[in-house]
Amino acid sequence: MQKTINCVTFRKMVLVGAKVLENNRAKVDALNVFPVPDGDTGTNMSLTMQSAVKELSSTSSNSFADVCDCISKGALKGARGNSGVILSQIFRGICSVLRTAKPEVDTRTFAKAMEAGTKVAYNAVATPKEGTILTVVRLMSEFAVKNAGKYRDFETFLPAVIEEGDRALAKTPELLPVLKKAGVVDSGGVGLMTIMRGFLSAVMGEEVVSDVPTDASAQNAMDAEFGDNSDIINMDLGEIQFAYCTEFFIINLKKSTTLADIDRLRERLMEIGDSVICIGDLELVKVHVHTNCPGVALTYALELGELDRPKIENMLEQNRALRAKREAEKKDQGMLAICAGEGISDIFKDLFVDRVIEGGQTMNPSASDIATAVQKINADNVFVFPNNKNIILAAEQARTLVENRTIHVIPTKNIPQGFAAALAFSPDVSAEENKTNMIHALDYVRAGQVTHAVRTTNVNGFKIKEGDIIGLDDKKILAKSDNIDDTVMTLLDKLKDESHEVITLYYGADVTEDEAQELAGKVQEAFPDCEVDFHYGGQPVYYYLLSLE
Repeated sequence: MQKTINCVTFRKMVLVGAKVLENNRAKVDALNVFPVPDGDTGTNMSLTMQSAVKELSSTSSNSFADVCDCISKGALKGARGNSGVILSQIFRGICSVLRTAKPEVDTRTFAKAMEAGTKVAYNAVATPKEGTILTVVRLMSEFAVKNAGKYRDFETFLPAVIEEGDRALAKTPELLPVLKKAGVVDSGGVGLMTIMRGFLSAVMGEEVVSDVPTDASAQNAMDAEFGDNSDIINMDLGEIQFAYCTEFFIINLKKSTTLADIDRLRERLMEIGDSVICIGDLELVKVHVHTNCPGVALTYALELGELDRPKIENMLEQNRALRAKREAEKKDQGMLAICAGEGISDIFKDLFVDRVIEGGQTMNPSASDIATAVQKINADNVFVFPNNKNIILAAEQARTLVENRTIHVIPTKNIPQGFAAALAFSPDVSAEENKTNMIHALDYVRAGQVTHAVRTTNVNGFKIKEGDIIGLDDKKILAKSDNIDDTVMTLLDKLKDESHEVITLYYGADVTEDEAQELAGKVQEAFPDCEVDFHYGGQPVYYYLLSLE
């Protein structure tokens, strides 16, 4: 019986858990409650796990501290959607306990780690909602802590914990009415239990099919020229630990050189620097390393063969020049919007938003994506408009990944709220005053979306058939019919009140300008007290986004 696990086993548990989730992500996606085409819980959780795996592959260490730090960092960097962010926080808590563990971890310690994961996950959510992945992880961890003394080997401990998790998952429809109406359990909870079953498979000795996600850029690296170092424009001088970007090929390898020698070269380079790439075969090897000892790297390589196209660049000097330029151009405040659709993006740019990144239903950006975009805005304070309730939490988490900038997340749940927030911005007032004005601006706009149902279900009092045209606000479905125009008109009638004076239609990629113009005429006729306008949005998924102000 396996009474303890070491770091090698834990690494394998994470790899297998990620693989099993990836294999089943479509099934998790299919459990989405709303019949709109945004069932991406499984995808978001899988991408989060794959990011952790990718980060884990960067270290060859088998110490709990190094492995846990990689898992925690990678999961956070790749966290997508609410489910992915919560999953990243569960692993963050688990790793906070295991990283300080002795070489071997028993069931009691692992139970404490699960308990820490639950606590960190709950703290990451402003208003924790029971009947979700949070409930599943909480009940599992409570069971684990209570029964770790009873189950002292992992072959019996993990099955018992998984059984308790399945019971918790079965309870989610009773805790969350929307799940009960749809006749499904929580999709995030299913994703978590899928990972747990991967853990058990690893402990029981199943082999990992692939421990690193396919990286096309790495596969093609041998055919590509060395890239430039333009990314250092966003680095700070103090962040550069290794000053020289050193790149070269090794050609005409010695007859005595073996593939094991190439692996040893990679290990030696990792000892003197970071950002190591050392790939190839006995015909050609490509090397890239950031180091303070470029001469040592070249000497190591000469032991294998001849050098070709060596390039050594002083990143410190480059960074000094770039920082000086950026400091001269820096402003106090900037804006970042997340949206989908060429037209929507252009409107945000017309409203002087500094940067727009793609995201929305079915394409939630990760916390790392948002942080990277913020870092590229040359401002001390950056206002982020998520424009989707499933992206707000990732935007909040991006704060921990950004240095030398303050992120202000304006909780915009839809595109019209994002427009309203951008319109409220003034460069002549303080960041705090702008933040207050933006948040207040959200109260004066109401939004609706029109799309098609991708499955048959009963929800919000409607009997929905696959293919129905449905209209919804940010909370529930308010209208349905068999055609777009009727759904739009019914939805507007449900959304509009006496305070609204302007109705704007943003038509999507599947609607023509003529169709939008004709519908705008119908809306004007039905609501003569309002000014009606329409604009090209180009958004996928939704035929129309509606704004009432």
